[in-house]
Amino acid sequence: MMKEKQTYHVDLVSGDVLGKKFEENPSFTIHATDEELAELKQCLEEHRTDDLESYARSHVPYLLYHHDRANDKYDKAMKKLYAIIYKLGDETARNHIDQIGILADNKFKGNEEIQNFK
Repeated sequence: MMKEKQTYHVDLVSGDVLGKKFEENPSFTIHATDEELAELKQCLEEHRTDDLESYARSHVPYLLYHHDRANDKYDKAMKKLYAIIYKLGDETARNHIDQIGILADNKFKGNEEIQNFK
């Protein structure tokens, strides 16, 4: 039995997934099953945690950005998040992600399903 997909709007600024789009908030439109939505919400939570860790690390002046695991985790979580949105998103979302090029480099080492989504 095919699971029915619902339309949601992902606001990366607030980290919210909404059923209704608010004009003042930029968001990506996605179409997801309950399981896909749960995966996206888990990824948003991981991203939020990694963001807080990298923020705390940013206040340590002697640690360089390019030698920092917290920033590496943040970058990986951001790319995974964009990969999921690309996979579930509408054409506008995919075009925007293609334009910003966040998934174009070969540094993304997420799970194989998301790596090969294109």
